[in-house]
Amino acid sequence: MPRNVEVKARIECIEDLECKVAGIADGEPSEISQDDTFFKCPNGRLKLRTFSEHRGELIFYKRADESGPKECFYLISETSEPSSLRETLNLAYGTTGGVQKRRMLYFVGRTRIHLDRVKGLGNFLELEVVLADSETSDDGFEEAKAILCRLGVKDTQLLEGAYVDLLSQIDP
Repeated sequence: MPRNVEVKARIECIEDLECKVAGIADGEPSEISQDDTFFKCPNGRLKLRTFSEHRGELIFYKRADESGPKECFYLISETSEPSSLRETLNLAYGTTGGVQKRRMLYFVGRTRIHLDRVKGLGNFLELEVVLADSETSDDGFEEAKAILCRLGVKDTQLLEGAYVDLLSQIDP
């Protein structure tokens, strides 16, 4: 199963951080609109990410809900019929929440840097350090910590859980 090391942080001014990220990125960013629907799943998290009417991804993942860098195991299946799949999964499992965001995606080597504007929550930074099969999670932890340091992100900004968890605390 593919793995990465992930970390999320709350940021005040996305424009200030965007300048720093652009300075270390390998190229220009991609802007992505995402509409995520989460489904009941006892063994991790299951979400359908919709990009457009005919493009989506069903994503299963497992990771600890703790602040700072953490290892994540995931599987992604693409779909050309996200609406139909959402309806099917909702009928089968039920939903637990949803997240809408605008994401600026940058790459620094193998690390994906996301600058997210999350509807109802605010602005966030997310790092995903993609791990090779032969690597330990410690390799990814060190890389994530180094990038956070270069960007000036402090430990007090790091978050636990997922955006859907934060939204559920606001609107239970």
